[in-house]
Amino acid sequence: MAKSFSIKRLPGFSTIAMISFFALYLPIATLVVYAFNSGTSIATWEGFSLRWFESAWNNDLVIEASIRSLKIASVAAVVATICATLAALATTRTAAYRGMTFKYAFINLPLLVPEIVTAVALLIFFSYIKVWTGYSGLGYLMISHAAFCVPFAYLPIRARLESMDLSLERAGADLYATPFKAFRYVTLPLLWPGILAGLMLAFVISLDDVVITEFVKSGGQDTLPTYMLGQLRRVVTPEMNAISTVFLLISLAIVTVFFFLTRNPQKHNY
Repeated sequence: MAKSFSIKRLPGFSTIAMISFFALYLPIATLVVYAFNSGTSIATWEGFSLRWFESAWNNDLVIEASIRSLKIASVAAVVATICATLAALATTRTAAYRGMTFKYAFINLPLLVPEIVTAVALLIFFSYIKVWTGYSGLGYLMISHAAFCVPFAYLPIRARLESMDLSLERAGADLYATPFKAFRYVTLPLLWPGILAGLMLAFVISLDDVVITEFVKSGGQDTLPTYMLGQLRRVVTPEMNAISTVFLLISLAIVTVFFFLTRNPQKHNY
């Protein structure tokens, strides 16, 4: 008798998964470990120390770049989330029509196009504006990051809207609620976890961006990732490991909150 096949158990899958995770996370674990190295080498362990975290904390350039990164990411995430929320409402709270698929593709275009292409296009576009207006502030980076982050915020918000029970909104309309009041008191409270998830995801994407920032920024506008890239071209010390470790912890904290907000969307609907 032939042995039955179970889709719940695939031979070799666990082994491949473990090898993949090992190859992916071993370099990150090594980076974190050597952030606590007391010596100046990133390859030779010389004892445990927090000196490089202290060095990064007292580095004015690191603090300045970090504040700039947080400022850009905060503004970009808020703008991207507002735009993504409006786009998600416009593409889910309507009957299907000709061209809707094109709109989906257009909104998600930054995910499909290589980031370098987007960066070059933004560089050319903003170069004309800089010459025309004479302005070369952080506004260009904020707009660029917001435009790039829209699809990242759009996906969880749209997924949340599609999983919501429409009967609740219809009940509000049956009780003579205006469209705005139905949105304010029914849709928005149910949508709020998706909005927060989109906001956090956009924030992380903006905070970690290097390619677009390198092309769009003006002199003296280094963010923390571009500052680290510049330092790695000169000299590599465990201070870069310490900064990367802090960056990693912040990203993990945000992604963890994102996971808990989106892991069970149905439980908020009833």
